[in-house]
Formats: sequence, structure tokens, C-alpha cells
Amino acid sequence: MLKYLFALFFMMPLCFLSNSWWVVHSFMFMLCFTFMFCIYSYSDFNLMGYFFGLDYFSFSLILLSFWICSLMILASGSIYFYSYHSGFFVFIVIFLMIMLYCSFSSLSLFSFYIFFESSLVPTLFLILGWGYQPERLQAGIYLIFYTLFASLPLLLILFKLYFIVNTLYFPLISDLGSFYFLFYVFMIMAFLVKMPMFIVHLWLPSAHVEAPISGSMILAGVLLKLGGYGMFRVMKIISYLGLKFNYFLISLSLFGGVLISFMCIRQVDLKSLIAYSSVAHMSMVIGGLLTMNWWGYLGSLIIMVGHGLCSSGLFCLSNIIYERLGSRSLLINKGMINLMPGMSFWWFLLSSSNMAAPPSLNLFGELSLINSLMSWSISMFMVLIFLCFFSAVYTLYMYSYSQHGMYYSGSYSFSLCYVREYHLLFLHWLPLNIICLMISYFFM
Repeated sequence: MLKYLFALFFMMPLCFLSNSWWVVHSFMFMLCFTFMFCIYSYSDFNLMGYFFGLDYFSFSLILLSFWICSLMILASGSIYFYSYHSGFFVFIVIFLMIMLYCSFSSLSLFSFYIFFESSLVPTLFLILGWGYQPERLQAGIYLIFYTLFASLPLLLILFKLYFIVNTLYFPLISDLGSFYFLFYVFMIMAFLVKMPMFIVHLWLPSAHVEAPISGSMILAGVLLKLGGYGMFRVMKIISYLGLKFNYFLISLSLFGGVLISFMCIRQVDLKSLIAYSSVAHMSMVIGGLLTMNWWGYLGSLIIMVGHGLCSSGLFCLSNIIYERLGSRSLLINKGMINLMPGMSFWWFLLSSSNMAAPPSLNLFGELSLINSLMSWSISMFMVLIFLCFFSAVYTLYMYSYSQHGMYYSGSYSFSLCYVREYHLLFLHWLPLNIICLMISYFFM
């Protein structure tokens, strides 16, 4: 546990050496691979393992964080080539990685809360420092205020909890029974906004559209998963109240997912479309977590890992086109198969994973979540049919509009693609479709 933290801390001074970009990048991948081999026989989901506070859930999400942070540096080549404060950029990525590592392996609810909130600061710096349009200021304020407004009640609840049970150590906290209703709302609200749930999702599309590619990757890849992880951890404290009130949040979340799918079909901004599709996917994860059964927990973990890789890869694809044409509009980015035929193949692979085609992780995750929600209530099948159908509809809409048709006459010559970009997409797609061979690991 500590060796990885020390490695990350000692990489920080490296960031400010001249030409240290690829050194840090290689170190991040090395850390990622060494962490991958530390997969011990974790017992269960109770934070008991040979590491500090690691179990199946946190191990998978820390590994995902390492992977996405390494790919962020790979994707942001333009920052390095144009010397756009590249040292400070890499410093922020490593700082964010430390915050994520600490929050996923916290053993105390209070330290989890602190690291959960601290991960906002580097994300805000990424959006404000390297974003594209002047609206990034407004997007940053949206991000901060939505999440802080929802998390402050959680802090008060944690003080109250400590006052009652005299500990915030995860394995020692048990269900508090029929406590008051606001306890349940405040406990879970911070994580619902972070996921984000329908109604409190407005910060996400604006943050994604204004963020640089690295900001979008970490937002979609890992920061949304912090909400799911936190919800998974606090459900044991409010499970009695959850049995009474979860039905409302499950219904709202799934119904909202269907509405968001409709909104995806009428987006003309590529990044906005992928951001809204994240909200639709996360609505199923919220439903699975709130059913509080085994299938739901496992399915939500698989979808979190799968969606983190898939969504991050789609943002990379939209950024590759944006760097060529200077626009994210589907009206200008059409007919790409004529200009970048090699890239269309990757569009196809990642789009098919996004709509849960085999053999991607998303397929197994969605099957588990469907299983979980149908066992919870048979009447969910209508909503689930719409959710699965429309996820295919908006993904096909995005793929066919961006790849087919007449290409924009104002685009002249540009480089087809760099090896770096193919490498980046391959590293998104490979784990997404290879881990399905190891799917028994998730279903232990």
C-alpha cells in the first residue's frame, strides 16, 4: 500500500524537470503493471485484504484509476508538443491519482470524505487551466457547487454518526435501524450527485464539454465511480432505511435514464452526446446498487470498470477529430470514414462496446444489473427494455452520423493518425474486451 503512495509522491519532483514528460508517463505505466500483480486472495467486500483497505471493489477501481491516469498523459500529447505548462499538468495528474488511491483504500468514513472532496480540486484545475472555451469558468463553478452543496450535509451526518457509535471505521459501523429520514437522504445525496443521478446531472455535460481530453477521461473514467463506491460503502449503514425508501430512487433513476437516452438522440455536440450517455449508463448502476443484492453489487462493479474504459476511449476519439477539424459538431465531423478510414474501425469497436455488444465487459454488467432489477421487481422490465434499446439507438446514431455521409468541404489536408493515438485506443479497448475472459473473478 505505502510503496505505491511513496512512488507517486517521489514522482512529483520529476514533473518539474525539463523533458520529464515521458519519464513520468513510463513510471505511471510501470506502477500500474506492478499493482496489477498484487492481486491477492481478497476475502470479500468487507475491506479485508493483505493490503491496507483493499478488497475486490477497491482493488478494481484503484487499478482503473492507475490505468486511466497513465492514458491521460498519453492522450494529452498536444500539451507536451506545444509546451503548454506540461510539468504542472503532469503534477496535477499525479496529485489526482494520489487522492483517488487514498479515497478508494480508506478505512475510515471521514478520511474517505476528505479524499473524496479533495479529488475535486485537481479536476477543477484541469478544466480551468487546459479547457477550450471561456465557458469553462461557469462549468468549473457548476462542478464545485453541485458537489459541495450535496456533500456538506454528509459531513454533518458523519459527525452525528461519530457521536452515536464513537467510530467511523468501516468494518465496525453497522446498520443504524430506523433512524430519521433526513439521515438517509443526506447520507446518500452526495454520492447520487457525484454519479450523477437524473435531475442532479446538469454539472456533468457542461464540465465534459469544457474540459480538455484528460479532464473528460478522468471524469468519465474514475470520478463518477467515486460516487458508486461511496454508495456501496454507506449502504450497510442505511440498509434498513434503504428497504423503505430505495424504491423511489430506483424508479426515478431508471426513468431518468430513459429520458436522458432521448436527449442523447438529439445532441449535435459529440462530447455532449458521450457525456449524456454516461448519465444513462450510471442510472442502471444506481438502480443495481440500491437493490442491495449480490447481482446488483457485482453488476455495478463490472459496469463501472467497463464504462470507465469505454467512455474514456470514446472521449479520446472525439478529441482526435477535434484536434484535426477544430469542431465537435456532428454537422462538421461527418463522413470521417473517407478521411480517416483506420479511425472508423476504432469508432466501430468502442461504439459496439458502448451499447454492450459481446464480448465487452458492459454486456456482463448489464446482464447482471437486469437480473438484479428484475428480481427486485418484475415491473422494471418495461423501463429496462427502453434503456437497453435506446442505448443502442443513440450509439448507432453517433457512429453513423460521424462516419458516413459527405465530409465537410472546408476540411483540407491533415494527418490521418499517429501511432500514439492508435496505441491509446488499443489500450482502452483491449482490457475492456479481454477481462471478460476473467469474468469469473468478479463472480467469486
